[in-house]
Amino acid sequence: MSEGTASPAGIEIRALDSMEQVFVASEVLSEVWGGDRTGMPPNLLRALAHSGNYAVGLYDGERMIGASAAWFAAPAQRSMHSHITGILPGYRGQSLGRLLKQHQRAWALARDVGHITWTFDPLVARNAHFNVRVLGARVTEYLVDHYGAMDDGVNRGDESDRLMVSWALAAPASAPPEDQVVTSVPVPHDIEALRRADPAEALEWRYRVRDAFGGLLSDGFAVAGFDDTRGYLFARLT
Repeated sequence: MSEGTASPAGIEIRALDSMEQVFVASEVLSEVWGGDRTGMPPNLLRALAHSGNYAVGLYDGERMIGASAAWFAAPAQRSMHSHITGILPGYRGQSLGRLLKQHQRAWALARDVGHITWTFDPLVARNAHFNVRVLGARVTEYLVDHYGAMDDGVNRGDESDRLMVSWALAAPASAPPEDQVVTSVPVPHDIEALRRADPAEALEWRYRVRDAFGGLLSDGFAVAGFDDTRGYLFARLT
């Protein structure tokens, strides 16, 4: 991934310095998550920003179109955890998520942070592609129903399994040589559309992927990459 990902014309990332910005960011994230107002309430976002953590808005001119928040881990870990990043639907597919991650990376490195962690739904193929294949984040854990029942428009009716990933900012992971790939775990091409069309089948995918990950991880295998056709690529731990 290029160090110098250029901002499109009119796009800017700004720190959330005012209460007005904080409230707008909370509204934007609520819209991204289908009306959920509990994911990042303004008071929490304000506290994170004021105490020196990462809290930014993504702007198109004067309109905020996305936001991201992260906080520091234990000092000895030289790490921070990226809790939430969202971009309004009309602005997706324009490499703005990549722009935000590059900004987050530069912000972290300037503060002697070497790793950024976050979670994502293992069934969302586009996020797996971006996190594992594009950024080179390494899967460290499979977390079963990590957040419990969620009532937002994105996750309602499903169980909140998540993959924890760690992004080594100076040395991201690369795709494995083909001869090291032992097996793969497929995921749906578009789980969000499947949830709307056939919630029962979407839930079956959840259980199939959970069982496959559980068995492979317990047998000493690890996620080594992601392929858009085959899904998660597993290799044996060395």
